[in-house]
Parts: sequence; C-alpha cells; structure tokens
Amino acid sequence: MSEGFCNIQEQARTAAKELLEQARLETGSLFVVGCSSSEVTGHKIGSDSSIEAARAVFAGIYPVLREQGVYLAAQCCEHLNRALIIEEEARRAYRLERVNVVPQPKAGGSFATTAWEQFVHPCAVEALPARAGMDIGGTLIGMHLVPVAVPVRLSVAKIGEAVLICARTRAKFVGGARARYQEELL
Repeated sequence: MSEGFCNIQEQARTAAKELLEQARLETGSLFVVGCSSSEVTGHKIGSDSSIEAARAVFAGIYPVLREQGVYLAAQCCEHLNRALIIEEEARRAYRLERVNVVPQPKAGGSFATTAWEQFVHPCAVEALPARAGMDIGGTLIGMHLVPVAVPVRLSVAKIGEAVLICARTRAKFVGGARARYQEELL
C-alpha cells in the first residue's frame, strides 16, 4: 500500500476510534459509513471511483468496529438508492429485509464493493437503524440514522481529501418543563 493510502487508512482508523468513544455504542449496534472514494482522492463525488482508496478506508474502520462488537453497514451510492451492505448475521439480528444487488465500483461504489468482498456473508438491505455513522465526502448517511442524530466533532476533519462529518444518536427527550433526564443517555 502506498504512503498516501496508509495515511488514509490511519485517518479512518483514528476517526472510527474517536467516534466510538463519543457514541458509547452497545455491542451489536449498527454503524453506517458512506464513503465517496472519489472525494477521498480529491475528485468530485461519483466521478473517479477508487477501489484502492476504499480498501484503505475500510481497513482503517472495520477492525476497530469488530473489536468493539459493532456491525458495519456500508452505504451504497445513489445508483443503488443508498442500499446498505451488511453481514447476514446483522440482517438476521435486526430482522431486516434482504434486497437483491451486488455493488460494483460504478454502481454502488468502491466502499460498498470492498465491504461485499471483505464480509464473511454479505447481503444488501434498503434501510436500517444505525446508532452512529461516518459520512466521508458528502454521501448523505442521515436517512439511516435513528432519531435523534447529534453531530460529533473529531480531531480528524478529512479522510484523504474528503470532508468527514460524523454523528451519533441519542434517546429522544419526552416530557415537559418538569421532566428530568438520565445523563448517560444524552
């Protein structure tokens, strides 16, 4: 792997670790990642898919999530309606409906393609309830986060050349002016 891709892998690893620290996810939670490999390499989203960049990002994020017992959901691009690639084990645990598609670099994106190649039993689903996520390069992951999403600032602002925006979720507040809340759920 070239030095540039090693840097990308390290940025992704650092970002994933920091986000997990702030998100305080339970074992078995879903973590969505949308990644424009084009943006990572300094090009306009959807214009220059790079399997090498996607593999570097994946290699940075996936081991960190596995170590914490968190499921990775790799968001496909708009050509596949932002479907998600997950492990079959996660699909069964969350009782998600499978859809029939195999991502490719130009139809699904290089990151989702990499996840398909690296997962033990990959499958595709249309939507899921993620508890945290990383948007690498403006991929719009919000539709897969449970309410209420909270922006998270990290020491890593970019992965490669792509802007990084992260979010965690929190429980909804219910009640009125006299309600009290549990600090650990904020």
